[in-house]
Amino acid sequence: MIVGIHQPQYLPWLGYFDKIDRSDVFVILDNVQYKKNEWQNRNRIKTAQRWQWITVPVLYHFPQRINEVKVANGESWNRKHLNTLLTNYHKAHYFHEYLPFFEDAYAHTWEYLADVNIHLIKYFIDAIGIKTELVLASQLRLREDPTERLVDICKAVGADTYLSGRDGDKYMDLSKFWAEGIDVVFQGFYHPVYDQLFGEFEPNMSVVDLLFNYGPQSLELIRRERDEYPGFGVPSR
Repeated sequence: MIVGIHQPQYLPWLGYFDKIDRSDVFVILDNVQYKKNEWQNRNRIKTAQRWQWITVPVLYHFPQRINEVKVANGESWNRKHLNTLLTNYHKAHYFHEYLPFFEDAYAHTWEYLADVNIHLIKYFIDAIGIKTELVLASQLRLREDPTERLVDICKAVGADTYLSGRDGDKYMDLSKFWAEGIDVVFQGFYHPVYDQLFGEFEPNMSVVDLLFNYGPQSLELIRRERDEYPGFGVPSR
């Protein structure tokens, strides 16, 4: 059984959902240190001016964990984000099919960033048609060492294979996995090219860009390049 593990990101990109789709179980790593100015509270969408950030303002104090970080709700960010999606995607073929969910999600007052992200991730998984089981790391008993934490997660969910990000071997001690009989493979994601609004193709956008343009065909697009380039690298023991 394959497990994928990743921090909860805001409106994640396609590679995030490729990892989820490749996994039998996907563990949302919500109880590790929050990283400022990365992808946990922001992502990118396509606009007439190429692309722009869409960012959730947060109240962060080092060294808070992701599930401890609160949303700065005084900035009316949720209304701004909904209007930003309306402005840039109202002409997308499937936009109005998904609009009611976003109207409801952005009408809610969210206290914690992780709750926003997980709510959206669960919706995207369902909307795209991915069947992978989700587990929250905060519900598991884990050690603090980064590699040992991943090993503990694998054991907790009964996985014999850990699907790492492309550069995982730069920070993991692979021998700790092997000592527990766990194999490690590395995700190789080849970004599909598809028709977008506003002319020239821009890769690495939020999943909303694909979903609004392709709707129920989105998973087929995510899997398309994988069929030709499987993208698993397996290190030698």
